[in-house]
Amino acid sequence: MASTRNNKQAQIKEIIKCGKDPTYFFNKYVKIQHPTRGAIPFKTYDFQDNCVNDFRKNRFNIVLKSRQLGLSTITAAYAMWMVLFHKDKNVLIIATKLAVAQNFIKKCKFLLSSCPRWLILPQIVKNNSQALEFNNGSQIKAIPTSDDAGRSEALSLLIVDEAAFVRNFDTLWTGLYPTLSTGGEAIVLSTPNGVGGQYYDLWVYAEKGENIFNPIKLTWDVHPDRGAQWFEDETKNMTQKQIAQELLCDFAASGETFLRVEDIEYIRDWISTPIDRWGPDMGVWVWDYPLTEKKYVISADVSRGDAGDYSTFHVIDTEASHIVAEYQGKLPPDRFAQLLAEAGKRYNNALMCPENNSYGYAVIMKLKELDYRNMYFQKDNDRYNYLYGNKDISKIGFQTNAKTRTQILTKLEEVLRTRQVKIRSSRLYEELKTFVW
Repeated sequence: MASTRNNKQAQIKEIIKCGKDPTYFFNKYVKIQHPTRGAIPFKTYDFQDNCVNDFRKNRFNIVLKSRQLGLSTITAAYAMWMVLFHKDKNVLIIATKLAVAQNFIKKCKFLLSSCPRWLILPQIVKNNSQALEFNNGSQIKAIPTSDDAGRSEALSLLIVDEAAFVRNFDTLWTGLYPTLSTGGEAIVLSTPNGVGGQYYDLWVYAEKGENIFNPIKLTWDVHPDRGAQWFEDETKNMTQKQIAQELLCDFAASGETFLRVEDIEYIRDWISTPIDRWGPDMGVWVWDYPLTEKKYVISADVSRGDAGDYSTFHVIDTEASHIVAEYQGKLPPDRFAQLLAEAGKRYNNALMCPENNSYGYAVIMKLKELDYRNMYFQKDNDRYNYLYGNKDISKIGFQTNAKTRTQILTKLEEVLRTRQVKIRSSRLYEELKTFVW
């Protein structure tokens, strides 16, 4: 009888110790599933222990990681520790696909099944391919991404797996962040996927100490079993992009962004708040007012006005090569033409250069009706004929097609790389960050 009582007391002490120290719990009682060796004891590496310590010290953690470091396993184990040893914990895992979400729950179940029975105090009351729920009020649920994923939850811990590859993660994060307002925690982890996007932004600002996230960077060599020979063997059949993405945690080399990362960051450094706003929905942003001695040009990209794309224009100081004003919004072509004419008149009858195919043609027709005369022509003869001849509007502006698109993009990349144009717009910066080949 005394032996049984002593055994019970020892078990209670172990339960309390495991509840206080997740690393002790993992290494003493948990097993993981190895792809070739089957079930093996979970002996954590130093970098995994450091991650767990960071998870406990910081409410918000963002992890930039190499492949195959066991981060999903340690994160699943941390989630399982939280719900087993704490009441009323709501853990949500968001993954890129349903199969990935289900695999996370599968890992949690295996971790749970490897523990001795006496250590598991709460009973399972719900068990399916995407959820585990216990009678202590705690649960783990894994779901694939959608725009409203997790919005109705009050979360204790949010885990976003491969966040750089999550579609519309910016919209998703906007909806999820309020669910953590009552003290919830977040672990956002991913390999890099090029420059731009919500995950990239969160990481960059975390590194600079400009947001609430604690940054954790784990390149391939944090693993004690990986050395120079391992890296050489692993990368023999990999492209530079794959190496950058899978092993080096390099945003710039991992993606297919149109601009180099240093050019994008240069643009970011010039962003400033507009000194004025006017027009529909205050959509025209102004950084410099017009000066009488200056000449200006306006480039315009036209959309239908009621679909996904925006109509935009930029007013450029031709001497300083600064963007002095910008519009982004959704207007029908005739109203967009009126706005262009107004901007042109404000900026010394600026040279107007609209796109002249598709909806741009309707804008040009309206500009002609408004008698806006300083229009761009590729050839002087066409300008002369328009002003003094047959008023043929087909030569006004620029054509966007397969040939000219390449020319336009090549020139755009050149002027941005060589710092010939100063951009101060946060809207344009956001577009350029996610502009890919």
